[in-house]
Amino acid sequence: MYRSLRAAALALGIASAATVPALAQDTVTVGAVEILSGPASGYGIAIKSGLEMAMDEINAAGGVLGGKNLALIVEDSAGNKDQAVNAARKLIGRDKVPLIIGPTLSNEMFAVGPVSNGRKIVTIGTSTTAAGITAMGDYIFRTALPEADVIPVTFKTAKEKLGVKTIAMMYANDDAFAKSGFDSMKAAAEELGFEIATIETFGSKDSDFSAQLTKIKSLNVDAIAVSALVEPVAGILLQARQLGLPETVRFIGGNGSNSPRLGEIAGEAANGLLVGSPWFIAKKDELNQKFVTDFQARYNKAPDQFAAQAYDTMKIVAEAIDRAGSAESDKIREALLATDHTGVMGPFKFTEGRDPASAEGVVVLTMQGGKFEIFE
Repeated sequence: MYRSLRAAALALGIASAATVPALAQDTVTVGAVEILSGPASGYGIAIKSGLEMAMDEINAAGGVLGGKNLALIVEDSAGNKDQAVNAARKLIGRDKVPLIIGPTLSNEMFAVGPVSNGRKIVTIGTSTTAAGITAMGDYIFRTALPEADVIPVTFKTAKEKLGVKTIAMMYANDDAFAKSGFDSMKAAAEELGFEIATIETFGSKDSDFSAQLTKIKSLNVDAIAVSALVEPVAGILLQARQLGLPETVRFIGGNGSNSPRLGEIAGEAANGLLVGSPWFIAKKDELNQKFVTDFQARYNKAPDQFAAQAYDTMKIVAEAIDRAGSAESDKIREALLATDHTGVMGPFKFTEGRDPASAEGVVVLTMQGGKFEIFE
């Protein structure tokens, strides 16, 4: 278990997260369920970092509800649906949180959402991009743009700037996130008139993709679209180049590829990959540049999209609590629907369906030398 009560502890001279109940009158405690261990922990650790940094800034500026500290209890799901559900039940039943941020993956959210929605506890996904997330119930929100909004922008760019006409598609068929991303990719490809030469599947824990890639190599496609989390995507890229697929064959990723881990694992094999993102580290506005500078100073590494989304989400949550004038979930829910926030991701509002209201800020990135840059 990971608990973060840094600001409250500093203010009251204590260090133990076990003292949450004793602090109840002086704090508003929210929960989070994130992947902090296991293969996909890079996403959850980035989210946790963004949440904690925002929380400390909120508390330094006076907290919420006229001076109460905002506190955060983070539970590790380890990427396991059952563990995520147990974590959510603990946060709701024992810790009495009015709001949960997360879980990290869409698979986990599809398990947790019915539980938290049934208990009328607001649950906000910062990285859950699969179709159907908010349809689970009136208490389920997300600040992450659905892939159905992002992927068409990436595919259109690939067509207009690279002349892509023929593609192969690959996706992890045992992962709801990857399957939803594939569905968005297929719809975008068909809308743009791409010829889909083949559709290949694999398991999310597979490490050998040679059969699929050998088949694709024989088809002379312009690009390969892959929907999966970062580890299998990196493995596919490495094996593709080892098998001799030329760099002229571009890879197009979904939201799972939006992680610095891609460059760390795949190295030069990731050069040229395209991915759409609602955020970019080099965005020039003052709020974003301060966020990047402060994050680097605090954690000794650059933030990624997942940290940025989490940072904005915590600020959105704090504003909603203040608008609600209460730490009750029902009132926070109503206040969230009136969100009008400008953060490092840009202007943000929720739709009536509790999704992000606009995809206007999507940029297409490419990876070069292990780092993302704007594709021009």
